[in-house]
Amino acid sequence: MARHWKVILAILAVLLIVGLFNVPALLRSISRLQRAGATEEQARREIAQAQVSTPDDVRDKAQLFWASPASLGTLEPTEVELPLSVDPVQRSKQVLTALIAQVPTEAQRTLPADTELLDFYLLPDGTAIADFSETLGTKTPSGIFSEELAVDSILRTLGANVPTVHSLKILIHGQEADTLAGHLDLTGFFVIPSLPSPASDAGGASPAAAQIPPPPGNGAPVGSPTGIPPPATPAAPPAGQ
Repeated sequence: MARHWKVILAILAVLLIVGLFNVPALLRSISRLQRAGATEEQARREIAQAQVSTPDDVRDKAQLFWASPASLGTLEPTEVELPLSVDPVQRSKQVLTALIAQVPTEAQRTLPADTELLDFYLLPDGTAIADFSETLGTKTPSGIFSEELAVDSILRTLGANVPTVHSLKILIHGQEADTLAGHLDLTGFFVIPSLPSPASDAGGASPAAAQIPPPPGNGAPVGSPTGIPPPATPAAPPAGQ
C-alpha cells in the first residue's frame, strides 16, 4: 500500500477515535438544548406571573378551575397558593395569569399556553372587562365544547376568588370579537357564577351559555379599553313621574 494511503487511513482512524470520545458530550449538549427549549415557555410564563404583584400581596389559597383529569369535559377546582392582592383588579389579574401559567398538566389546560392577559378593567357595579392576547382566539381549539370549557374556566376562577366581579366582557387584543374560535358568542357579557361548582352541575347551564346584554354603568372602568366606551348612565325621569 502506498505511503500516502497509509497516512490518510491513520488520520481517519484518529478522527474516528476522537469522534467516539466526543459523542457522549455531543449527546449531552443536545439533551440540554432540548430541555432548555421545553422550559423556555414555562420560564416566560413564570416571569409574567411574577410581574403581577402589588405591595399588599399576601400568600393565600386560591381555587383555579382546570379540566378534570378524571371526568372528560368537566372542570375541577384545584387549590393553589398564590400571592394575592386585596385590590379586585390586581387579584383578578393574578388568578387569571396563574390559570394560564400554572396548569398542573397539559391535559388539564383550558387556555392556550401562549395566551396573555393584557389588561383587566372593573366598573363599580361589578362589570369586568378582560383583554386577552390574540392567541386566546387563534389557538383555542375550534368547537363549542372546547370554547365553552375555556370561558367557563375563566368565569369560575373569577367567581371563586373575586366576589366583587359579577359579569365579564372578553376582548381579544383590545377589540370585541364575534366568537372565541368560531362558535362561542363573545358579543355579550358573561354572568360570573357566585359559588364555585363543577361545569357539569346537573340541571344548570354552563356559565359560558349564560350571557346578559351590556349592563347600565354607574361609573367608568379604570383605564377604559380601546373601542369600548363606558356604558351611559340612564337619564333621571322627569319630576312628578
